[in-house]
Amino acid sequence: MIIVDRPEALVVGYAVRTTNAAEADPARAQLPGLWTRAGAPGAFAHVPGRIDENLYAVLTDYESGHNGAYTQVVGVAVRTAARLPEGMVAVRVPGVPALLFEARGPMPGALVEVWQQVWNHTESGGAPARAFTTDLEIHHPDGVDLFVATLPSFGEPSGPPAQVQAAPA
Repeated sequence: MIIVDRPEALVVGYAVRTTNAAEADPARAQLPGLWTRAGAPGAFAHVPGRIDENLYAVLTDYESGHNGAYTQVVGVAVRTAARLPEGMVAVRVPGVPALLFEARGPMPGALVEVWQQVWNHTESGGAPARAFTTDLEIHHPDGVDLFVATLPSFGEPSGPPAQVQAAPA
C-alpha cells in the first residue's frame, strides 16, 4: 500500500445500499446481484461519454466505519452525466489523498484479500486513518486498483463525500 493523490472521477452505474454483515449472509447479500447486472454484456453500452473500458466500484455514504451501512455503485467512468440511463445513478468521486492497494490474481479472491488488509489496517489504528468518505475500485484487465480515502494528518476529512444523483423516475 502506498499513499497517492486519487484523481477525481465521475461514475454512472447501478447502486445498492448494504452492510458487510448483510453481504456475509447469502440470503441478504446484494452485491453479487449488482455485479451480475453490471457485468452483463452491453450493460453500459447506452451510457454516453464513457472514458475507458474499465468497471468502477464506488463505496460511499458510509453510515459508520466498516461495520455500518454504505452505498456501492458499480458502473463506468464518464466525462459528464447529463442524461442518466433509466435505473442508474451518477456519483462524483472527489480527488483526495488515498491508500492504494493492488489486487492481482484470481478474482474475487484477490480483491477480498486486499479488503481484508484494509480492514486490518483500520482496526489496528494504522496511519493514515481511513476517512470513510468515498473509496474507489478500478477493475481493469490486470486486476483491481483500490483507492481508500484517508484523513489528513491533522484529522479533518479528506474532501467532501461523493454526491450521488438518482436517475429521474
